[in-house]
Amino acid sequence: MATETESARRQADRDKSAQSAQGEGSARDGAGNVTLRGSRRQPPGGAGKGADGGGITARLRGGHLIGTYGLLGLTVLLFVIFALALPDTFPTMENASSILSNQSIPAILALGAMIPIVTGKFDLSVGYGLGFAHVLAMQLIVNNGWPWPTACLVVIIGGGIVGVLNGLLVEFARIDSFIATLGTGSLLYACTGWITDGARIVPGPQGLPPAFTDLYNSKFLGLPVPAFYVLALAVLLWLLLERLPLGRYLYVIGSNARAADLVGIPTRRYGIYAFAGSGLVVGFAGVLLAAQQQIGSPSVGMDYLLPAFVGALLGSTAIKPGRANAAGTVVAVTILAIGLAGIGQLGAEFWATPLFNGGTLLLAVGLAGYSARRRLRAGATATRHSLATATPGTEPASEPAPEQPTPAATGSPDGDAPRTP
Repeated sequence: MATETESARRQADRDKSAQSAQGEGSARDGAGNVTLRGSRRQPPGGAGKGADGGGITARLRGGHLIGTYGLLGLTVLLFVIFALALPDTFPTMENASSILSNQSIPAILALGAMIPIVTGKFDLSVGYGLGFAHVLAMQLIVNNGWPWPTACLVVIIGGGIVGVLNGLLVEFARIDSFIATLGTGSLLYACTGWITDGARIVPGPQGLPPAFTDLYNSKFLGLPVPAFYVLALAVLLWLLLERLPLGRYLYVIGSNARAADLVGIPTRRYGIYAFAGSGLVVGFAGVLLAAQQQIGSPSVGMDYLLPAFVGALLGSTAIKPGRANAAGTVVAVTILAIGLAGIGQLGAEFWATPLFNGGTLLLAVGLAGYSARRRLRAGATATRHSLATATPGTEPASEPAPEQPTPAATGSPDGDAPRTP
């Protein structure tokens, strides 16, 4: 009797354990053994933590989108505003062609100024170099009688030589890029005054060669040719900076020059490459400026310095926020061109142009700073969330059910029929 009573008690305990296990997703086999399938219970606050994780991801994605495409969205918004305010003149093909033609040289100069910025340096001589290049082109064609292709080639190569000089002063003489390029810019301005003797270079009665002026005045597919120069240069710089080792080295140098030295990147050589590339682009822009204006003016280059740097610095807040890039520079120049054309058609005063340039720069930098801070806050929250869920004993992801011994595991004869001695 004692044996039967003890066997009945064990059978009742086993049945109770099986019922509890089935409530948590277990199953009983044909012999009555219990097999656990795993608990489906959620930890305390598990659903809330999943929602928090989704909110963090959404905030990260939102901050990334604002930083990447915020300036592009602002460009579209500005175009819509001016199109509604000036429906008869602004959203027309003639106005678009005029914008592309007038803003092509500032766009090219901004792309040239962007190259040293990639390495963390600044070339303040781009404005002076532009004035010198266009005066030199006019001098060689008008007064010296050179063939225009030879003159253009000499001017572009001369721009590259000036860039190499800037690179040598910055990388080997260890002069700060602001001071070095400002000094070379002053020398270029002096050379411009020496060539022109303080006066304009005006072509004779025959004018300039038509093939030379067509470099700027001709059209392709109904659009001004200079717009295609900007597009080709932007694509070339995108390939160099984003798809080739040269660009990666330049970005590493701009991020941390000491680390670049430690990994074996010749920082001085690539710094010179960056300034040389800027000089070549400035020389090309000077040739286009000579073809556009068709006279040599010794003081015209400085008017392009601020728009070039505004475009280059604004470009580092779009597409790839935090670093200078060709696509962002094109977007920045576009918003400047649309804004300047719009306020010009609205009859704004002459001082509205620098006001718009400065205001746009502050607005874009503020937008980039806000998006960056938002991404940092969201990233910090995501890090805390992941650490909290990964730390043992904080809030376990699952709570395993207690193991129940089975007759097969213990070797107990309780699974057989009750026996009497």
